[in-house]
Amino acid sequence: MKHKFTKHVIEKISLMKKYGFSVDQEKIISTIKKPIKKEIKNETFIATSILDKTHVLRVVYRKEDDIIIIITIYPGRIKSYL
Repeated sequence: MKHKFTKHVIEKISLMKKYGFSVDQEKIISTIKKPIKKEIKNETFIATSILDKTHVLRVVYRKEDDIIIIITIYPGRIKSYL
């Protein structure tokens, strides 16, 4: 499947790096392919992976035909999501 990164996601990657989170497109795709937790809400998926000892990466995306459209990403505390 192809992955489409919205402009918003590209901006969020830069913002997260400013706050000390190591996130890139490869990490986002890896989270989608091998999440430690996956949720589905109204055809929107939320994949979760570990970022560091206290944080997870949450990736919100949807599927359209053979394209995965990544809508947004955000960090969260492990204790809140796992």
